[in-house]
Amino acid sequence: MNSPLGLQCAIIGLAMISPWATLSGTETIRIATYNLENYLDQPVAGRPHPKSAEAKAKIREGIRALKADVLALQEMGSPSALQELRASLKGDGLDFPYWEHVTGFDTNIHVAVLSRFPFTARRPQTNDNFLLSGRRFRVSRGFAEVDIEVNPNYSFTLITAHLKSRRPVPEADEAELRLEEAKLLREKIDAHFAANPNVNLIVLGDFNDNYRSKTIKTVVGRGKNALVDTRPAERNGDNQLNPTNPRYSPRNITWTHYYGIEDTYSRIDYIMLSHGMAREWVTNETYVLSIPNWGIASDHRPIVAAFEAVEK
Repeated sequence: MNSPLGLQCAIIGLAMISPWATLSGTETIRIATYNLENYLDQPVAGRPHPKSAEAKAKIREGIRALKADVLALQEMGSPSALQELRASLKGDGLDFPYWEHVTGFDTNIHVAVLSRFPFTARRPQTNDNFLLSGRRFRVSRGFAEVDIEVNPNYSFTLITAHLKSRRPVPEADEAELRLEEAKLLREKIDAHFAANPNVNLIVLGDFNDNYRSKTIKTVVGRGKNALVDTRPAERNGDNQLNPTNPRYSPRNITWTHYYGIEDTYSRIDYIMLSHGMAREWVTNETYVLSIPNWGIASDHRPIVAAFEAVEK
């Protein structure tokens, strides 16, 4: 996908700057994704515990550190929970005046988008469905799709998803359900390429599978319309090429999720780009956020990628 050199650059340290400052003469924007792990403001069936004040504070700490201009969220609760988060962030000096909250078949947790920049179009995908072994299923959390205008000369399309979890369910095999959701997501990606092969498209979120899985291969696609995996990593100094084979990914720390049932750490959150969007990608400002006691906030760690807001 991306070159070893590009991957190496992706974990170079970032100087401390004020939120949303430009990094050069060209405006630089940051786009992040974060699974908030049940950001609920009241108990719901199967999820009896609202998010604690301590967890909310740690989430806001992470978001402040990201300095994101656009933030895709998964496991967001009700619209009122999203508005509480927006208000709390505004109190911290981070104002996201534009927002989208999308519901799917799951009535408890949802996907959402917060943005400093206006939406020029919203296309919430709330009722996608598929057949599996003769049964009809709906996409659990839907897809949030928005067009975002950064300035009069630069805009992009963002799609965020939260694919079926790895937890078994009695209705069907969880991996097969996730793969079918990924196929529907890929159809939406292909539709954008068909309309504009040079589209500025970013597809991100919690895809709940590892990079070599059928799910992720489906989302990435093949050929000229394949997406570029940004592969964020911790900014801890691990910036050397893989010593065994430079074609392999560097041996840096990219995990985004802790799965307590299996006591495993894995990379299941992604930021993927069309080739049009990848031309503006700032690789050395792309990373997994690592802060002390990150797990108080969520079982996921957020990731962020930066872009120069000018067509290249």
